[in-house]
Amino acid sequence: MKILVTLFIIFSPLMLISQQQTFDEMVKSYYKNTVPLIYPHQLYQKILSGEKIYLLDSRETKEYEVSFINGAIKVGYNNFKIETVKNLSKSTPVIVYCTIGARSEQIGEKLQKAGFNQVYNLYGGIIHWKNQGYPVYSSTQSKTPNIHVYSKEWGIWLTNGKAIH
Repeated sequence: MKILVTLFIIFSPLMLISQQQTFDEMVKSYYKNTVPLIYPHQLYQKILSGEKIYLLDSRETKEYEVSFINGAIKVGYNNFKIETVKNLSKSTPVIVYCTIGARSEQIGEKLQKAGFNQVYNLYGGIIHWKNQGYPVYSSTQSKTPNIHVYSKEWGIWLTNGKAIH
């Protein structure tokens, strides 16, 4: 038993480093690189500066209701229609996110085809956003540790919050 505890103490930090590298590899394996990326720290700076942006959440309602990035507009994925964003200025930067950035990249492609000329995909989605220490909010507008992680398997990537699936 002491050997197992010792091994755990020795290898736990290495597993975290490896897990972060694996997260990056996993995320990149889902991306087609068709929409420019924006990283959590860059988005946070835009929010803090008060820059005019549109922040679109391309997750489904049950995911959005658990938590979202403050100021996000839920546009969904399965039933997304470009008419949903018809009143948004096509010259204002649009940042799209989902759980890890795969669905949001596809919504970003649709926005580009519709004439939006400054579309960005949040790298690593809401999981990476939360892992970097940035806040998310519940439907009651209060900060929450909860993140809907899409599936139980994807919950392993959330290291700074409570996984909901």
